[in-house]
Amino acid sequence: MNQNPVEEGQKFPLTIRRMGINGEGIGYFKKAVVFVPGAITGEEVVVEAVKVRDRFTEAKLNKIRKKSPNRVTAPCPVYEACGGCQLQHVAYSAQLELKRDIVIQSIEKHTKIDPAKLKIRPTIGMEDPWRYRNKSQFQTRLVGSGQVETGLFGANSHQLVPIEDCIVQQPVTIKVTNFVRDLLEKYGVPIYDEKAGSGIVRTIVVRTGVKTGETQLVFITNSKKLPKKREILAEIEAALPEVTSIMQNVNQAKSSLIFGDETFLLAGKESIEEKLMELEFDLSARAFFQLNPFQTERLYQEVEKALVLTGSETLVDAYCGVGTIGQAFAGKVKEVRGMDIIPESIEDAKRNAEKNGIENVYYEVGKAEDVLPKWVKEGFRPDAVIVDPPRSGCDQGLIKSLLEVEAKQLVYVSCNPSTLARDLALFAKKYRIRYMQPVDMFPQTAHVETVVLLQLKDK
Repeated sequence: MNQNPVEEGQKFPLTIRRMGINGEGIGYFKKAVVFVPGAITGEEVVVEAVKVRDRFTEAKLNKIRKKSPNRVTAPCPVYEACGGCQLQHVAYSAQLELKRDIVIQSIEKHTKIDPAKLKIRPTIGMEDPWRYRNKSQFQTRLVGSGQVETGLFGANSHQLVPIEDCIVQQPVTIKVTNFVRDLLEKYGVPIYDEKAGSGIVRTIVVRTGVKTGETQLVFITNSKKLPKKREILAEIEAALPEVTSIMQNVNQAKSSLIFGDETFLLAGKESIEEKLMELEFDLSARAFFQLNPFQTERLYQEVEKALVLTGSETLVDAYCGVGTIGQAFAGKVKEVRGMDIIPESIEDAKRNAEKNGIENVYYEVGKAEDVLPKWVKEGFRPDAVIVDPPRSGCDQGLIKSLLEVEAKQLVYVSCNPSTLARDLALFAKKYRIRYMQPVDMFPQTAHVETVVLLQLKDK
């Protein structure tokens, strides 16, 4: 039996009490929870129920009766259609407060820990919260009589929203994408049609080294063929000298994953270079690297502040990617060990260590939950561990291993407050949460990165 007093299509007034983890407004109608995208805490609004479930209602914003002082006009023309950003209508100072609150909400929802007893610091923001993303992944689509469009799929849909400019992207990524889009149209290159499974070019991926100016272009294709390849490469070379690496990645799977397993060089170098905290890093097409290089340095500074290092410690960099975090600390410890499941990332990490003259690092391909117990069996025990897992959080097997290893210091770098909270509930068996430091890596979105210092409890 439906306990929800709301009916689909019903219009009703609502006061927004809080904002949720996806940046939506939350209010209560006859004690039933209502989620309203685009509404802000403190606003009095009129909404229309779009989706009614037993325990909640999703509603759309019809009218604002009392506006929040934190409401601003979103500067992006496709803001609502695109869905890539969720908070452009919220003043930046209020976005930072919301991100701290999202961390609190996650603790409340996924643990029995009282967030009031935790030291959750104010969010570290950016001075200029625009044009920060160093990588774009724009889908392609053919419309009308041979016109090529590039853009992103709209929120909760498979409709492509054409994007001429994206104001959270580094300008060069947009410039390269638009130029390549026009070349595909000019030469009549077959564009991938998802329904038919036909066509060739699926996605245009561009990544730039903000400090080096080197830019990599990757054609994601449905086959190894790339018609008019010679002509296209010649035009890119002539018009875009900043593009120093052009790759092709083949993805024939019917999936939402961007990259396939096969990548090969079309022109220039295999990778581009980026600098971070006085170190140089080579980035290959599939290697993970933080998307906001400006805030990455702030993030790593927070990790550095969290760790107490004397120079004699052994440090594990779990989910190490291309080795950025671990190598930033290599000069402060005796040894760094890292692991990652992507072989190219480990190759990059080894090459980066060599490039930076770092000799006290060791890298291995494999899952963190498999590699760490193997090292322990071989007699290696880390004094400190940094975990920087994907959005899915730490593997349960890795948490079990870490609880057995009992490293004195553990720093958890999270990009998803929900999985962070779930994992902290497990770590709390042996570790004390000293503090949580939210960092805004993705302004204008509801994403929040958090650095958590965990300290082994005294026995």
